Amino acid sequence: MLKNGDFGKLVDTDHGLISRQIFVDHDIYQGELKNIFARCWLYLCHESQVPKPGDYMTTYMGEDPILVIRDPAGRVRAFLNSCRHRGMRICRSDGGNARTFVCPYHGWSYDSAGKLAGVPRFEAGYKNELDRDKWGLLEVAKLDTYKGTVWATWDPKAVPLTSYLGGMTTYFDMVVDRMPGGLECIGGVHKWIIDANWKFAADNFVGDMYHVPVTHRSNLAVGLRKPWGDEGYQINPGNGHGFGGEFGGLAEGSEAVTAYTPFVKSMRERMAESRGDVVNKIVPIGHGTIFPNFSFLDTLRFRTFRVWHPRGPNKMEIYAWCMVDAQLPEKLKQEVRSQYIFTFGPSGMFEQEDGENWSQCTASTRGWIGRQLEFNYQMGLGHERHVRDALAPDLPGDMGGIWSEINQRGFYKRWADLMTAGDGDGR
Repeated sequence: MLKNGDFGKLVDTDHGLISRQIFVDHDIYQGELKNIFARCWLYLCHESQVPKPGDYMTTYMGEDPILVIRDPAGRVRAFLNSCRHRGMRICRSDGGNARTFVCPYHGWSYDSAGKLAGVPRFEAGYKNELDRDKWGLLEVAKLDTYKGTVWATWDPKAVPLTSYLGGMTTYFDMVVDRMPGGLECIGGVHKWIIDANWKFAADNFVGDMYHVPVTHRSNLAVGLRKPWGDEGYQINPGNGHGFGGEFGGLAEGSEAVTAYTPFVKSMRERMAESRGDVVNKIVPIGHGTIFPNFSFLDTLRFRTFRVWHPRGPNKMEIYAWCMVDAQLPEKLKQEVRSQYIFTFGPSGMFEQEDGENWSQCTASTRGWIGRQLEFNYQMGLGHERHVRDALAPDLPGDMGGIWSEINQRGFYKRWADLMTAGDGDGR
């Protein structure tokens, strides 16, 4: 078992070298569940998915199953989706509306506020002595919302959500807060499993534009976009978060025009009137990750949120949603959804290529020899192109050019800091 000090040897962001071991080692993975997924703020859902009292949906925090419910008072809450009697999941559907949840094993039932409401054979079996107030569902330590997005943490000492997001809020606002009424999730959730470590996906979305011209060149061949240029940025606002894209919001004219394209352009112009010209330069803001495992993709064709749920060191389950501005006309919403499914749904043209990369990178690292090597994250190291003047001098974060791994280095530095820190380090 690795000791805390060993992580400094495995993650050397000063020199841009990351040990392959952190992607395949079982003990390291168990440490992630404890030090990252049980302590960080994690994305649960969007409020539009649980709009009314009794509405619920199921998800995960790490490998812990979670039940998100809007209680009778209208408050969004989150509980471990596990009966307190023997641990059976009390809810096994993706979502719906219910006043009670009955465990299918022994029949303990819980109300929509998480309280133990019913116990079969309460008198005959328990002699009326079971204290039901002590056996309700386990609730997360903290839950908060940010402009419609719902987040939670198991750490009672965690910093407030806005502090955790830090400088990323400046940019995340440009994804979730563009129009009155905010965002909504349309359609259901796409779920699929691939044989890859979760960090490959988070890494890819936090700052990897380098793969796009190579991995996705077939999409260029069929006219989904024009060739990639060298003008763009990667921004690391701290805490392991990051995003990047091409100047002009994925480069004006770089993607095939859809019915959504002119809407985005007009929306961007309205935003620029109140938020400044930087909006015209970076909206849509491209790819991004909020540490550890929430990512988004914001383009001239669609917007998607996704979470990379860990399922062991060599497997992850992906949850993905199509997000739209709530005030978007219904016909246009369906156009956006179609474009999302075509490109980044589970069978999408881009998504299939990414998944193949991540699974093969994991497979080639599992062997004894493979795991002894290091991954190279040296792109731009010591030569980061200064892009701040091209955007705005007061924007938060460290910046590099489009071909830079500054965000990945920030991601793994945060990873190593959390894996090294002891208990009590409020995240």
